[in-house]
Amino acid sequence: MDYAEHFVTAADGTPLYARDYAAGRNGLVPIVCLPGLTRNSKDFETIAPRLAQTRRVLAFDFRGRGRSGRADPATYRPDQEVADTLHVLDTLGIERFAIIGTSRGGIGAMVMAARALPRMAGVLFNDIGPKIDKAGLLRIWTYLGTDPQFADWDEAVVALKSSNPGFETLSAAEWLAFARRVYREVNGVPRADYDPALAQNFPGVAEIEAGKVPELWALLDMMADVPSLVLRGIHSDLLSAEIVADMHAHHRRLASVTVMQRGHVPFLDEPESLAAITEWLKVVDAA
Repeated sequence: MDYAEHFVTAADGTPLYARDYAAGRNGLVPIVCLPGLTRNSKDFETIAPRLAQTRRVLAFDFRGRGRSGRADPATYRPDQEVADTLHVLDTLGIERFAIIGTSRGGIGAMVMAARALPRMAGVLFNDIGPKIDKAGLLRIWTYLGTDPQFADWDEAVVALKSSNPGFETLSAAEWLAFARRVYREVNGVPRADYDPALAQNFPGVAEIEAGKVPELWALLDMMADVPSLVLRGIHSDLLSAEIVADMHAHHRRLASVTVMQRGHVPFLDEPESLAAITEWLKVVDAA
């Protein structure tokens, strides 16, 4: 294991978990990795060890996911997840940081701008923006909150392929590695690695179809001076090229890169992702 582990208790008593890569490293701006809606710190196994060669990297499990404790479903909200993240960072004595926000984690980064903007040295939006396409939300709605019973990892991979379009070029080994980041092993078989009650705070089909999902452009506007990067999977159904173009109109320090052969979300270890992250971090560190 190439990381330390932290368990920090939230104000309401919920245990919060984070992986801490290169915990003793000082100097360059540390990275805070915030995962997607049903994902957790394992999602960043693809990039955290590489980044930890030069800086401290913390990867979080939001409440109700991974090794963090389950809580009142009413608290499964981005504002509470941001409050939890800041609480852990304060406990660990980390004042200034850059964020890699995957999907829901990128929404958290925008919410954080309203609470802790001076502490944010940079933001990477991994396939997420202030507006979300309906198609992706409707796809997530079809599986969110379920607790599938798999007989083995092969069945988990089949389910993952069904719920994650746009990754057709992955090898069998890559699909299995992907599955092991998404699911946890219980008594030798894969299971969901999040609280199914998370679905209670997700918009319903009628809300999605009616376009009643809030847009966060005002929060992105607050971040206009924060060095930022948006990665978009070319097959993404949550983040369109049009939304990325609109993000550029709102954010003067935003760079964007399209990641080939990926849907929602890129793994962050693709050649174009790594090159873009390297350039983004140069700007973050210089600032």
